[in-house]
Amino acid sequence: MKTLMIAALAAAVSPTLTMAKTQAAPAAPAAQPAAPGPQGAPAADTPLLGAAKAAPDCGNLHGLNGRAFCVTAPLASVGALAETYIAHFESQGWLPAGGDNNRVVLIKRKDGGICDGLQMVAFYDTAGPSAPESPGYLGFATIPGNVCAAEPAGATPQ
Repeated sequence: MKTLMIAALAAAVSPTLTMAKTQAAPAAPAAQPAAPGPQGAPAADTPLLGAAKAAPDCGNLHGLNGRAFCVTAPLASVGALAETYIAHFESQGWLPAGGDNNRVVLIKRKDGGICDGLQMVAFYDTAGPSAPESPGYLGFATIPGNVCAAEPAGATPQ
């Protein structure tokens, strides 16, 4: 899966990508139960590419602050920016391995059948204006553990 299916501003973003609408998350209670299973860390070594600017608070959306490394760019350029990031990660040996409407999962094979995992998610705040110059976001986080461990028996590595 090479393209990130991100949105709903077809005229504002790349024709090969669409952007999932997101709304600002309500204020979190003081204590939250732990998420099930292990959680990855922000992919803090992700560079700023193209029109991307660091967005340490991840737009205060989806509770990603502290859970992902986020960048922001005008919504009109997020589709092309996502493609730029995918190409960057591919040049470093990452392989697009899956995803869904607004997320790309990348893996990097290592010796011994072990794979590192990384995910990129695209989003924007639908509570604000959705003009081409509105902020769009890409968030990057690691996926903990060996993401290749669940490969079906007899599967042929790519």
